[in-house]
Amino acid sequence: MPVLIEKEYVRSRLAGFRWAPTEMELPLYVHPPGSDPVEAAVLVLFVNGNNGCSLLLTKRTEHLPNHAGQISFPGGKAEQRDLSREMTALRETFEEVGIPQDKVEVLGRLPDYDIPSGYRVTPIVGWMERPITYHPDEGEVESIIELPLEFLLDLTNFERGSIEREGRPRYFYKINYQDNNIWGATAGMIFSLRKALID
Repeated sequence: MPVLIEKEYVRSRLAGFRWAPTEMELPLYVHPPGSDPVEAAVLVLFVNGNNGCSLLLTKRTEHLPNHAGQISFPGGKAEQRDLSREMTALRETFEEVGIPQDKVEVLGRLPDYDIPSGYRVTPIVGWMERPITYHPDEGEVESIIELPLEFLLDLTNFERGSIEREGRPRYFYKINYQDNNIWGATAGMIFSLRKALID
């Protein structure tokens, strides 16, 4: 049964969302003091219609130099012309999947997410009403995935994985949806969104 959600509910939950996760909840990597992370942004986009609400994800092509073949939110590195991280996320989303910026209403932000490759990612949460036609950039996007809201709200769909780095285990979340393996920062941001919406 599709889960229905109101745009203003999402906006209000983001406005009051203050969360300092424990390591067992969501072990965020933090850039060391004195480092200069590269600023980036992604668009965590709700796609709403009569059959419920979904989150927009993309599967990256295999030949890209960074994060090839991974599933992620549309987005990328901030450019000098971007006046805000919101502009970065909207610009990158248009370049990757062809969604015009005026079709997206920005609702708020999730906490910044540091990743070991040197980026500090700001997740910008947006809302878009159907109908919409995607125009993916074939050089960057292999396919588009819509993750139903009811799937991400179900905690049993989140699994924990781990890898060893610098002599200690590092944990991460992973989600499997229709044989699509969503893990790492993307799964972590989805978990953060779930926390904002229902906890």
